[in-house]
Amino acid sequence: MKELDFDFILFSALGVFLLSLFLILTRDINKTFFIKDILLSSIYGGVLNGIGLGIVLKNKGSMGGTDIVAVALKKKLGINISSIAFGINFFIVLAGSLINNIEAGLYTLISMFISSRVFEAILQGFDRKKMVMIITDKTEEISKHILNELGRGVTFLHGEGAYTGDNKKVIYCIITLNQLVKIKSIIFDIDPRAFVTIIDAAEVQGKGFKNTI
Repeated sequence: MKELDFDFILFSALGVFLLSLFLILTRDINKTFFIKDILLSSIYGGVLNGIGLGIVLKNKGSMGGTDIVAVALKKKLGINISSIAFGINFFIVLAGSLINNIEAGLYTLISMFISSRVFEAILQGFDRKKMVMIITDKTEEISKHILNELGRGVTFLHGEGAYTGDNKKVIYCIITLNQLVKIKSIIFDIDPRAFVTIIDAAEVQGKGFKNTI
């Protein structure tokens, strides 16, 4: 409660309750849907678990346990939640495997790894941000179109050509993935000779963008 906000604690408590409830309600589902191949179970169980975790964490909740620790550490260390959660669970499962069944533990690690990749994709992959830097002789015109057509803020950075010594304004802008095609169309329609750099932005917070966990 010291590290995380009240909404997260509230939604986590709800998540723990609902997870427990649905585990009880679905405990006999294997009588109807049973897969003999443990590898298939590990793979598809990991995918479904990852989707569920991604949806919950994207909406600032959790299902308790290591999820909460991972979110708290992410705020302090800046490491992906999926990497932290997998790292913690890896040692827990490894210890359990040495005590009980190594084979079952290895299958569990496969499922957990897949789950961590899927829920990271849910958290970041479908809402990725791009950092765009544009060097052009038509900065005013291009920036005006970005503001009006995409509704994205633009910042001018001051640059200098090493060879020519010319001073230039460099356009700096953060966009969403689905705006990428549009911004390239705007840039090159106005200035076909523009130099554009597009970089994945790991995390973006501020006006116009949702805060993530």
